[in-house]
Amino acid sequence: MASSADLTPGNPESGSSPDPARRGRVRLRRAAVMAVPAVGALAGLAILTAQGALGVSFFISGMPFTVTAKSLDGTGFEQFGALDNMPDGSPNAGDTGGQVLVVTSAIKNATLDSLCQSVDLGGTNLLIKAGSGSSKVQATDLTTDSTQLSGDASFTNIEIGNDANQLNKAGVKGPAGVFGQQSDTVHIDNLRQTNYATTAGVFKLPGLKLSFSDSGC
Repeated sequence: MASSADLTPGNPESGSSPDPARRGRVRLRRAAVMAVPAVGALAGLAILTAQGALGVSFFISGMPFTVTAKSLDGTGFEQFGALDNMPDGSPNAGDTGGQVLVVTSAIKNATLDSLCQSVDLGGTNLLIKAGSGSSKVQATDLTTDSTQLSGDASFTNIEIGNDANQLNKAGVKGPAGVFGQQSDTVHIDNLRQTNYATTAGVFKLPGLKLSFSDSGC
């Protein structure tokens, strides 16, 4: 199971300037369109140390988001440990030094039933739902950086203990010398994740609904 990283926004010095974290939340509330994070895959993985390249190659905001799905089916699965980094001066760095220990999951092709994603914007949640009808969410070249993962998972032809830099099932290579695992397929029921970053080559969201809500997923 991946380790959790507790992030507390830094406390700026007192003065006349507004709290930068609060300004960020206000800007997010006003945003009508946001990039929609997706969901990766689950496997039990104890990370003792992780460093080097990431599955996703951008600075993270440091704001976690929750993702759930009734089920996920994927082909070409990889997973390894990594560190995500926030930009210098991020108000969400807290006492973490701007780094978050994560599990990077990569899936070549994924199908998700009833995707829900929520981001806490400081008392208000941006809620995104899709794929609850006959058409499901589809994603290719999917990578997700997570701190918490749960669900009921099964794999075919799983390989545990690979060097992350030698993985080849999903086309993503992790840091050399880091514990990794991969499988031909993955199936997860009752998926739930806490994520910090996601990328996808193609991401199809049938029946997309975006709203603000008092509660998350």
